[in-house]
Amino acid sequence: MSPEVVIAVDHLGKAYQVYQRPQDRFLQMLLRGRKRYFNEFQALKDVSFTIERGETVGIIGRNGSGKSTLLQIICGTLLQSSGQVSVRGRIAALLELGAGFNPEFTGRENVNLYASILGLDETQIAARFQSIVSFADIGEFLDQPVKTYSSGMVVRLAFAVIAHVDADILIIDEALAVGDAYFVQKCMRYLRRFRERGTLLFVSHDTSSVVALCDRAIWLESGGIRSIGAAKDVVGLYLEGLYNTDAVPETDTRTIATSRNRDAAVEYRDQRQALINNSNLRNDIEVIGFNEHAADFTDGQADIVDVAFLEDGKKLSWMVGGESVTLKIHCVSAIELDSPIVGFFVKNRLGQHVFGDNTYLTYWESPIAVPAGGSCVASFEFTMPMLPVGDYSVDVSISNGTQERFYMINWKYDVLLFRVEASAIVHGLVGIPMRSILLEAKAPGR
Repeated sequence: MSPEVVIAVDHLGKAYQVYQRPQDRFLQMLLRGRKRYFNEFQALKDVSFTIERGETVGIIGRNGSGKSTLLQIICGTLLQSSGQVSVRGRIAALLELGAGFNPEFTGRENVNLYASILGLDETQIAARFQSIVSFADIGEFLDQPVKTYSSGMVVRLAFAVIAHVDADILIIDEALAVGDAYFVQKCMRYLRRFRERGTLLFVSHDTSSVVALCDRAIWLESGGIRSIGAAKDVVGLYLEGLYNTDAVPETDTRTIATSRNRDAAVEYRDQRQALINNSNLRNDIEVIGFNEHAADFTDGQADIVDVAFLEDGKKLSWMVGGESVTLKIHCVSAIELDSPIVGFFVKNRLGQHVFGDNTYLTYWESPIAVPAGGSCVASFEFTMPMLPVGDYSVDVSISNGTQERFYMINWKYDVLLFRVEASAIVHGLVGIPMRSILLEAKAPGR
């Protein structure tokens, strides 16, 4: 194994024996394999990859694809059926919720237990105990049995311990999905700092987090590797695979539909806009233009033939953040669409979705049908957000159905590119217009 390789997985396989009846297990043991009373389920099939020191690698895939099984084998808590795994360095893992905890012990007792399992001695645990408690921030529950904890509190305590054990390799498996927003942000800050000195293996259904956090990604499907490469590219392929079905992937269906006749929002401009636009910090944006040869996911029944930013009906090659623009998407369809949905995403260079929208909510009560051989044009008029300097791209799509259940017909990746040349925005993904900013100074005693 190369000195820089810290995890090497070579032709790894894991098979489970599945018995239909309890007595079949006894018969299998009694006859010592002379007759087979079970069906074999292959959780992992011929999986091979290496991870180098300092890399952050995401593992994505649907439920049941083998992600958790793979991580358990790497951690040594599960034995493989075939192949080999080599690990160099101390591993700290947050796998199954509460793994390593005794539910009858208090949080305080479990901190000592879990930290010792992860390799700390009594002196090290004592020296770091208060910092662990502070990170977990569970208050008086520290001296309550863990069986009384909520799932979020268990994650808080477990993550606090693994953040203090000086691990070389950190493995996180979907654990942050149950934490509250404040704690999740604290964990993400820790993970970004950890990346500077250690190796991170990160499993999540949140593909935006994978793109933002990981250098590479591994897509598992049915126990095997479907794709491995740059995080942005693999996530794109994974999402394409999810959309290649009548059933939409897991989405938030709690969106409240609003009428197309809703009152128009009151527009206002940033009070500093004139000053910024007359300086070298004006949010100048160069539009590269429509790429008709952009990669796409399609069944061939519809095509997106043009995408452009417009102002007063004319295509723009240059625009300014904070000013009104229209994004126009022109589609043609060989089949009849009774409920077409046209949408877009603006992404930054890391593939993170900065903003986007679609036509569904506006026409959900009275869908606009497209006849076979016809076309449709979607126009989105909005104030272009003020964006940090960098390269951006636009994904566009046309589907048919509802927001909860739809059939994806055509999705074009990076079909329109633009580059922000200058900006007053330093932090964050976008800048929002400020209605007013006040700073007051008071004399002593007032």
